[in-house]
Amino acid sequence: MLSLNQKLLQTQKLSPQQIQYQKLLQLNTLALEQRIKTELELNPILEETQTEEMELTLDQKDESPEEKADDTVEETVEQTEDEFDVEDFMNEDEIEENRINRSPDDEDNVHPQSPVRVSLQERLLEQLHMLDLPEEQIILGEVIISSLDKDGYFREDLEKIVEDLKLFEHVEVSLEDAEKVLQKIQTLEPVGIAARNLQECLLVQIRNSSFDPYYSYLAEKILSEHYDDFVNKRFNVIQEKMNLSRETLKATLDLIQKLNPKPGAGSIDTPEANQITPDFIIEKVDDNYIITLNDRSVPSVTISKTYLEMLNSKKRKRKISKREKETHKFLREKFESAKWFIASIQQRRETLMKIMRAIVEKQYDFFEYGPKALKPMIYKDIADEIGMDISTISRVVNGKYVQSPVGIHELKYFFSEGLSTDSGSEISNKHIKELIKEIIDNEPKNMPYSDDKIAKMLKEKGIHIARRTVAKYREQMKIPVARLRKEL
Repeated sequence: MLSLNQKLLQTQKLSPQQIQYQKLLQLNTLALEQRIKTELELNPILEETQTEEMELTLDQKDESPEEKADDTVEETVEQTEDEFDVEDFMNEDEIEENRINRSPDDEDNVHPQSPVRVSLQERLLEQLHMLDLPEEQIILGEVIISSLDKDGYFREDLEKIVEDLKLFEHVEVSLEDAEKVLQKIQTLEPVGIAARNLQECLLVQIRNSSFDPYYSYLAEKILSEHYDDFVNKRFNVIQEKMNLSRETLKATLDLIQKLNPKPGAGSIDTPEANQITPDFIIEKVDDNYIITLNDRSVPSVTISKTYLEMLNSKKRKRKISKREKETHKFLREKFESAKWFIASIQQRRETLMKIMRAIVEKQYDFFEYGPKALKPMIYKDIADEIGMDISTISRVVNGKYVQSPVGIHELKYFFSEGLSTDSGSEISNKHIKELIKEIIDNEPKNMPYSDDKIAKMLKEKGIHIARRTVAKYREQMKIPVARLRKEL
C-alpha cells in the first residue's frame, strides 16, 4: 500500500562557490594558469591586470585567510540590484583588493624561458629520414619510433605492425626487411635505442662501440652466451666457463657497466619527462626562510570597469526593454561569478601560504640539515596547527612542489609516520630509508649485506624494525637484493 510521509532532515551541502574553491586548491601552478585563462575567456567581467607580488616570511603575522576571503564573499552575497553603484568599484583601493596579487612588471622579475627542447623521437625521425631506405621502410621506421616506451625500448610485436601497415595503410614490407629496418634504428644515436630487451640493447651497444676489441669480444660473448649467469651475478661460474683470470673478467664487466641500459630514459616525450615547476620557492635570508608562491606566470585578474559601468547604466534608466533586462541579468550573473572566482583564487593563495609556512616551521631542521633531520609528521599535525580540515591539507599537498636550498621536493615528502627509538625520540620512516641507503652504499661490494644483517645494524643504532620492513623500504627505493648487488 502506497503512503506519503514527510521527514525533516538537516543536511550539510557544499555551495557551488565552496566546490569551486576546493577544486582550485587541488590545482598546481601550471593548471591554475590554464584555469584562469579559461575563466578570462568565459567571463567578460574579468580582465587581466598586474599588481605587486606578495612574500611571506616565517615571522610575519597575517589575518586568517578564511576570514579575509569570507569578508569578500559576504560583501558579494549581500549586494542587491539596487545596492551597488559603479563608484563602489571605481575606487583604486577597492580594485586592488579584488585582484590576485602579482609581481611588478619590471626587469628584475623577468624569468628567462627554457630553450626549446627537441625530443628524442624528433631526433630519431630526423636520422631515419637521412637513411637511404625505400618509402615503405621509412613509414615502418616512423611507426617503430613512435612506439618506443619511456626507456627507449620497442615492446610491440613487429610482425603485427607489418600486418597492420599492409591492411590499413596499404604499405607492404616483408618481415625480413622490417627486421633490418629495426636493426638500422637500433644503431642510430643513442645506440641501443629500440631494442626489444636489455640483452639486445647491451649487445647492440657493444657491437657498435669503439672499446678495446679484445674486451669487446669477451663482453659480447658474456652477454650472448652467459647472459643468465651475468644478470644473476654468478661471476665465478662465468670465470670458470670462459677460463678467464679474475682481472680480465673484472675489466670486461667494468666495460659492460659503462653501457646504457635505458638509452631513451628522460628523452621520450611522456608526462614523467615534463619539467617540474615548483609551486613554492624558499630562500634563506639570515635566520629566516622566505616563502614565495611561485605564481609569476599566473594571470592576475580584476573586475572590468567598462562592464561595471554598463551594468550600472542599466539601473539608471526608468524604463528598459526586455533585451536590456536580459543583458542586465547576464552581466549581473557574470559579475557575481567574477567576484566569487577572485575570492576563491585569493583564498587559495593564502591557504597555500599558510600551510607551507606551517610545514617549514615543523620541518625547520630539514631545511637546515637535510633529509636526515626530517621529523615524523602527518596531515593532522598541520591541520591542528592552522585550524583547517585534514581534507584541505590533503588537497594542497597533492601534486605541489617546493624548491628550497635542500632541493625540489613534493609537499607529500614532508609527511611520514614515525618510529620510536631506544632513546625515546621519534624518527621518520624516510630517515630510516636514508640510513638503509647509507648502509648499502658503504657495504663491501663483494659481500653485500642481507636484509636481516641491515635490520641488526639498525637495531644497534636503537632502531627496531623487522627484516621484512627493511626489504619493503629497500624495494621502495628500487635497490636490488644483496645477491644482485654483488660485485667482484
